[in-house]
Amino acid sequence: MNTLTDHTLLRLDEARRLLLAPYGIDESTLQRTLARAFEHKLDYADIYMQYTRSEGWSLEEGLVKSGSFGIEQGFGIRAVQGDKTAFAYSDDISEARLMEAAGTVRGIARQGRGRVKLGGGANPADGRALYDAIDPLAALDSIAKVELLKRADALARAKDPRVAQVMASLSGEYDVVMVMRSDGVLAADVRPLVRFNVSVIAEQNGRRETGSSGGGGRYPLSEFDAATVEHHVDEAVRQALLNLESRPAPAGEMSVVLGSGWPGILLHEAIGHGLEGDFNRKGSSAFAGRLGQRVASKGVTVLDDGTLERRRGSLNVDDEGNATQRTVLIEDGILVDYMQDTLNARLMKRAPTGNARRESYAHVPMPRMTNTYMLAGDKDPQEIVASLDRGLYAVNFGGGQVDITSGKFVFSASEAWWVEKGKLQYPVKGATLIGNGPDALTHVSMIGRDLQLDPGVGTCGKEGQSVPVGVGQPTLRIDKMTVGGTG
Repeated sequence: MNTLTDHTLLRLDEARRLLLAPYGIDESTLQRTLARAFEHKLDYADIYMQYTRSEGWSLEEGLVKSGSFGIEQGFGIRAVQGDKTAFAYSDDISEARLMEAAGTVRGIARQGRGRVKLGGGANPADGRALYDAIDPLAALDSIAKVELLKRADALARAKDPRVAQVMASLSGEYDVVMVMRSDGVLAADVRPLVRFNVSVIAEQNGRRETGSSGGGGRYPLSEFDAATVEHHVDEAVRQALLNLESRPAPAGEMSVVLGSGWPGILLHEAIGHGLEGDFNRKGSSAFAGRLGQRVASKGVTVLDDGTLERRRGSLNVDDEGNATQRTVLIEDGILVDYMQDTLNARLMKRAPTGNARRESYAHVPMPRMTNTYMLAGDKDPQEIVASLDRGLYAVNFGGGQVDITSGKFVFSASEAWWVEKGKLQYPVKGATLIGNGPDALTHVSMIGRDLQLDPGVGTCGKEGQSVPVGVGQPTLRIDKMTVGGTG
């Protein structure tokens, strides 16, 4: 038996242990459930089962402020006929509830028996192991978790006497899922996920400013070692002290340079959502009907890639059991593909891209991003900043929002600099970037060779559902963008 198959069997065995065995059911029970749904004519049906154990700790003023521990488990069953979807879910995993849910969702279809392929086929991501099938919470005991947070607090306070307040948090989850589909596919995944964050408030002459840093991914809590904690503490303190020196941001239309890494969140919001299949099928995206057309400057290549090892947005299989992929969305400025789940791919006569995601068993899947980023160019990042005569250099971002239909976005910069004649002049506060995603892409004039992914902190919201994601980009110059400011 090769190692690739071992990974698949390990995930399936763990899913059976947590999701089937405790309730006296097995895969034949799931097959009977799907068969009941297909007593009416359906195009497709699936059962999604999930077990999640989560834990979180937070510290403030040197004391543990809160600690949480929770277990959630349940199933959702979905039936699809044409473009209609019926969905039922329960936190009671039992044959009776499964059969009841199947009887409920089949009501969307006309009478007459449908065809369902049963038997449990092989995991479509057979052998893929982007992260270890481990419980990430078990890597540290409770004492070690609290000590890690206390270490962050002590380090931050020792960095500078202006640090007035420190908040640190640590969280993780052990997520096990199983999918059985009416086309015979059986898939499972074991998904570890952890995150560490530290925020500081610095005070000087009555002025208070904040800074924060953090990271995470699909690995054990033990990877937040002393060096990693100190790195994030240093960054949070640096940001807070820098913001103490900031001046009001100038406003108006100007050239803007975006830093590498986390500023890719602007790409995610302003461009990524508009490339999801459901919005394009319904014609509500600014990119709808534009496959094969130029939508960005030459050199702009944007991907969604769910196959990056141990990244926050990566999955061995998506929430329909399809293997995640590296999907090129925009290639050298030309729109070449959308992100698809099974439903929208079928209706658009496209292939699924492994982008079906859901917040939990209680939610229907929809096409969502995984890790979305722009490929590097050939420019030196310093050369890009030096090219600004008068403009803004946005190093880091806070929150933002986008209108999918128009592509219009608004983003606030958490760290930005005013630049004149290629030189950083002073940090600015209150800078807001305002623009239109498709339009902004056409004004990209310089692309750095410094592609970076974010540190592992992204969470994406869509239609009330939140999922972990990754973003990234190299340093970019955008020749025309509106900056809202207070200066």
